[in-house]
Amino acid sequence: MNSAALLRAMAAGELSAAEVCERAIARIEATEPKINAFTDRTLVRARAEAAAIDQRRAAGESVLPLAGLPYAVKNLFDIEGLTTLAGSKINRGLPPAHEDAVLVQRLKAAGAVLLGGLNMDEYAYGFTTENSHYGPTRNPHDLARTSGGSSGGSGAAVASGQVPLALGSDTNGSIRVPSSLCGVWGLKPTFGRLSRRGSYPFVHSIDHLGPIADCVETLALAYDALQGPDPADPGCHALRVQASAGTLTQGATGLRIGVLGGYFQDNASAPAQAAVAQAAQVLGARETVEWPDAALGRAAAFIITASEGGSLHLQDLRTRAEDFEPLSVDRFIAGALQPAHWYLRAQRFRRLYRDRVNALFATWDVLLCPATPVSATLLGQEWIDIGGQRHPTRPSMGLLTQPVSFAGCPVVVAPLWPEGTDGMPLGVQLIAAPWNEHLALRAAAELQAAGVAGPKEPLL
Repeated sequence: MNSAALLRAMAAGELSAAEVCERAIARIEATEPKINAFTDRTLVRARAEAAAIDQRRAAGESVLPLAGLPYAVKNLFDIEGLTTLAGSKINRGLPPAHEDAVLVQRLKAAGAVLLGGLNMDEYAYGFTTENSHYGPTRNPHDLARTSGGSSGGSGAAVASGQVPLALGSDTNGSIRVPSSLCGVWGLKPTFGRLSRRGSYPFVHSIDHLGPIADCVETLALAYDALQGPDPADPGCHALRVQASAGTLTQGATGLRIGVLGGYFQDNASAPAQAAVAQAAQVLGARETVEWPDAALGRAAAFIITASEGGSLHLQDLRTRAEDFEPLSVDRFIAGALQPAHWYLRAQRFRRLYRDRVNALFATWDVLLCPATPVSATLLGQEWIDIGGQRHPTRPSMGLLTQPVSFAGCPVVVAPLWPEGTDGMPLGVQLIAAPWNEHLALRAAAELQAAGVAGPKEPLL
């Protein structure tokens, strides 16, 4: 039973929120020793929140959109009473959060039930969640493989059936990569769409927050619940809330959908290209579109990421470098040493880049490309092959996501299962113009309805 059916069953009184909560707790306890998705469990809180939902129903109060639905959050979101780890050892010394992050508050207000914090790459700098402090998160479809990152715990928790909904963050691909590799639905909203207040930053000028879910309906419901202006977050734009969940029945009818070629084809394996071709066939996308300056966009994103990340952690890099994640500390140090001129040039280029990218959407509503160049790699694997070229694994999982988030466009990742991946999933990005998440969600709903995209049962 996916989460949409679960919500209907609870709304009809066939299941209580307490029953659903206990099922989720039992699933976590049964699978967590193999997956290692959770770093914190908030079971007392979860049971109390579920009981409160059942009391509201018994009193005849209106049903909230996510009433009784279990979820968990990447451990860079503040959870009241817990220390916000952000995947690090250093943050253990920080005081507990005095209140929930804004997005956690909004999910609670929508009736969702929080079960804990999820594993991630330290300070969100990585694509594999091979965390040296808390252990690697494993892919539920093959425990020898990575779950992706940096929101690897979020992707794995949903894919393993521990929770049907999770929150993650995405700077250069950290929602989209685990969604692709774990075979679940993910949404990276428009830059500035959702409040980031109460989340631990990585790269302030590129960070996004968003949901991962087991079906498109829940992805859209969660997104609607998360929206809204936040005057205390100057980066969150005060835009009108769109009822995107209500647009799903429209499907892709009337949408102008193209397929990205060039860079996005050259840096994709044969299975990744096959996944896009399958999605394109269902959606009636026949024309190839060229994304401007994709390689330059990725290079500029790297420069800004390294500079802001290094600057944020400069004092700890000077005094506690040995306490950082060994897989990323050298990149933080290199970023701290970059010339300011590089950073300023990258930011100036970004303004031009966004204009060139946004011009595409005068002609197209949704653009398709792979989410990752390959399916999930083995844990510890250092190299991947793409079209006969060898690439370093950890940074190259973001080859196809970085140019898109650098422009700030909203993206839904649809989980497909092409041949040639040893039974592993590989996602497709559905990219829309800024502030048009509902169009990407409509195309995603079409793929789900056609039966070509969606999660599969994990091998647990």
